Amino acid sequence: MGDVLAGFHAAWEFESDSVLIRFERGIRTPKLFQALGERRIPLEAIAAVTLTPGKRGTVVLHAVPRPGADPLMEAAAGQLKDGCDPYRLVLPAERETLAEYYADELRAQLPPGSSEPTDRYLVTAPEAPLQFKAYDGKASFDGKSVSFRWFWTGASSAKWKAGDQNFLVTDISGIEWRSPEVFEGHLRLLPRETPAGGQAAQADQDPAAVVFGLGYGPVHESLPFAASVLSAVRTCGPALTPGAGTVPSAAPAVRRDPADIAERIRHLGELHQAGLLTDEEFTTKKAELLAEL
Repeated sequence: MGDVLAGFHAAWEFESDSVLIRFERGIRTPKLFQALGERRIPLEAIAAVTLTPGKRGTVVLHAVPRPGADPLMEAAAGQLKDGCDPYRLVLPAERETLAEYYADELRAQLPPGSSEPTDRYLVTAPEAPLQFKAYDGKASFDGKSVSFRWFWTGASSAKWKAGDQNFLVTDISGIEWRSPEVFEGHLRLLPRETPAGGQAAQADQDPAAVVFGLGYGPVHESLPFAASVLSAVRTCGPALTPGAGTVPSAAPAVRRDPADIAERIRHLGELHQAGLLTDEEFTTKKAELLAEL
């Protein structure tokens, strides 16, 4: 088609085999849309197209994604509010006739069986490297591994004791993402090999998770981050699953700011004095920090 339909916060460009969605960067644009920038949705990733009345004199053009086609929507797991759904284009009611035309055109181009679930991602995930700052640490993804570096101002004693973390994609089976708009928002990496025992720890105590959400600050970059990791995990496939007993490895040593190391050692000393670290744990962690200088 090659035409553009502009709505509130986004514009859809209709191409022969896909829809290119460009999100605005205005003050009123949802933060998630600003983090996404733009997305190309292949027609084979669309299950259906609807046009329905919206709020306050608007209509909503909705390209319903196929189950399993988009790592972003899989990571979101139904938690996105309508106003933050990247597959919805809100338009003034006077454009309803034009929107209906494009809806019909899209429906006519959907391939047979488009409503069936897909066994592979059809929408490209945001590209690595990606990073974001959560409440208790900084998360980074380089395409091969995810690293968490804890902030001394927010990380729990359990995370300090565990140290900064580095998880190879081949050690990850999936992502648990809880929206930053809820109280217990977080991003947790799920291991391929689940340790024997009970349930996973709370996110603020789990070295495989970073915390955000109400009271901690909204981190909308976390969802594109989760989608990118999921896509990499799916690409690796079960053939690369590590053997039983494999656990995520610690982050490789890198040179750090001496002032940062000194502050971390001071914090370790406080944990030690409070009885949260044993003498051996304190000595070991202090030696690890000094080795990073």
